[in-house]
Amino acid sequence: MSSPDTLTIALSKGRIFKDTLPLLEHAGIIPQDDPVTSRKLILDTNHADVKLVVIRATDVPTYVEWGAADLGVTGKDVLMEHGCNNLYEPLDLHIAKCRMMIAGFEGANYTGDRVRVATKYVRCAEKFFAARGQQVELIKLYGAMELAPIAGLADVIVDLVESGNTLKANGLVPLEHMHDISSRLIANKASWKMKHARIVELMEQLREAVEKRNG
Repeated sequence: MSSPDTLTIALSKGRIFKDTLPLLEHAGIIPQDDPVTSRKLILDTNHADVKLVVIRATDVPTYVEWGAADLGVTGKDVLMEHGCNNLYEPLDLHIAKCRMMIAGFEGANYTGDRVRVATKYVRCAEKFFAARGQQVELIKLYGAMELAPIAGLADVIVDLVESGNTLKANGLVPLEHMHDISSRLIANKASWKMKHARIVELMEQLREAVEKRNG
């Protein structure tokens, strides 16, 4: 468990981390170590009682759920796929925005049964298609999703789309919107009770930073 005297925040590597730093800075929290060059797994900040843990996005909910971190920032896609029932999700930070889409060749037929769907978001895809009474064959992939329809592995894919340029470059198009995705602040349920005042104060500072940035 995170120390009772320390607020530990788990952050996703990459774009989410980069976009979260200005929000934390608005709240007066600045890493003392350069996250790009440091080999440390836990980063100190200008507050002795605030630590940052920088990990893979998919691990953030696990660290928070099990109390190794009090708070975390990760994408809504990760939260939906993780199936986070034991976490609080008090704030949409409106960063790292994209869309979860069904994509494939233009005119692809994916409305019947036994359609093959390639994705790393198996839980999300299964729930989406089941909600409209479709039974689909789900193929779990971890990368290069666009290759699946081209190689004949799948009829369509479920993936995150930002600009759509990668789809276009591979002859694919977005076919149907599933979910709007952005990064969320999440909290451990026990920490929310035990460190409530500190967490709420930080959350309101982050909310203020988000509103200021969004105008």
